[in-house]
Amino acid sequence: MNSKFDPRFYVYVAKGLRDFADGFVTIVLPAYLLALGFGVGEIGLIATAALLGSAMITLGGGYFGAHIDSRKLLISACLLMAATGVALASAHSFAWLLVIAVFGTINPDVGNASIFVPLEHTLLSRLSTDATRTISFSRYTLVGAIFAALGSLAVSSPAILQTLGLSHIQALQLLFGFYALLGLVCALLYAQTPPAQKPVDENMKAGLGPSRSIVYRLAALFSLDAFAGGLIVQTFLFTWLYQRFGLSLATLGWYFFAEGMLEAASIPVAGWLGRRIGLIRTMAYTHIPSSLLLVAAALAPNAELAIAFMLGRAALSQMDVPTRASYVMAVVTPSERSAAASFTLVPRSLAKAFSPAIGGWLAASYSFIWPLILCGILKIIYDFALLYAFQHVKPPEEK
Repeated sequence: MNSKFDPRFYVYVAKGLRDFADGFVTIVLPAYLLALGFGVGEIGLIATAALLGSAMITLGGGYFGAHIDSRKLLISACLLMAATGVALASAHSFAWLLVIAVFGTINPDVGNASIFVPLEHTLLSRLSTDATRTISFSRYTLVGAIFAALGSLAVSSPAILQTLGLSHIQALQLLFGFYALLGLVCALLYAQTPPAQKPVDENMKAGLGPSRSIVYRLAALFSLDAFAGGLIVQTFLFTWLYQRFGLSLATLGWYFFAEGMLEAASIPVAGWLGRRIGLIRTMAYTHIPSSLLLVAAALAPNAELAIAFMLGRAALSQMDVPTRASYVMAVVTPSERSAAASFTLVPRSLAKAFSPAIGGWLAASYSFIWPLILCGILKIIYDFALLYAFQHVKPPEEK
C-alpha cells in the first residue's frame, strides 16, 4: 500500500486515541459508580470483571492472531470498543455494569490490559526491524502515555457540561459516548495499515514453538508484576486520593495529567537506557525505586507529600513497558510473535483481574495503605526474580 506516512504512524495515532479514551474512562468510571451510589467494594468488583473479561477476549485474540491478520482483528476490537461506550452510557444497574465490564473493552487501568495490546505489538513488530524495534515500541508507548495524560484532563468537562444544563450523571454519560466515537475513529486508522504480506499458516495450532519455555517463564513473572499492579489500578488510585484526602475531580484530573506526562517523559529515556545497559536491567533498575516511592506514598501523612512521592514514582514506573514489549518480541521467532504477545499478556490480565477486588476489600476492611504497600513489596520481588532468571537471555541487538 502506498502512503506518504510510515505505516507505523497509523498504529501510533490509534494507540494515542485509545489511551486518551482510557485516560478519562479510568477516572470517569469510578466517578460514575460513586454517583450511582456504589462504594469502593463495588468499584473493585467492576475492575476485576473488566480485567477478567479482557483476559478472555485477549486469549481469543492471541489464538485467532495465528490464523487471521492482526489488522482485521484490531478493526473488530474497535467496533467492540464503540459498542462498549454506547452500553455504558445507558447503564445504571450494577448487574448490567458487570456484564459490560466482562464483555466490553472498558479498562480500569491505562494502556496495558486489553485485546488491542498483543495485536498492536504483533503489527508493530511486523512493521519494524531488529534495529528499529525498541525505538518503535518506545514511540508507541510515548504516544500512548502523552495522550493518556491529556485524557485525564477530560474529567474537568463534566463541570463544563453542567453549565449547559446537563446533570453530573448525564455529563459522565456523554463522555462514554465520546469513548464510543473514538473507537470508530481508531477502526478507520487501523484500516489504513498494510495487510500481512505472507498468508497466515492455517495449520498453526498453539502458535508457540522453540521459544515456548522462555515465553512461559516470562508469563509467570509478568503475572506476579501484574497481580501487584492490579491492587492499585488507576480507578483505585482515584478512589484513594478522592476519599483519603478529599481532592476534587478537577484536581485529580490535573494530578493524573502530571503523572501521565512524567511517564511520557520517561519513555525516551527507557529506550536510550535499554540500548546501553540492556532491556532486562532497564526494566528492573527503574522498577525497584518506583516501588519504594509507592510505599512511601502510602505512609505519607498529607496529600502534598503523597502526591510528591506518587509523581516521583510516575517518572520511573513505566520505563519497563516499551522495554518489556520489545524484549518479548526479540526473544521469540517471528512466527511466534502473535502467540507470545498473547501468552505473556493473558496471564498478566488474569492475575491482575483478581487483585482489584482484593485491594478493594483491604481498603474497605482495613486501610487504603495496605494495597499500596503490598503492591510495592510484590513488585520488588518480581524485579529481583526477573534479573536472576533472564539477565543472560539476550535479544539479538545485545549479543
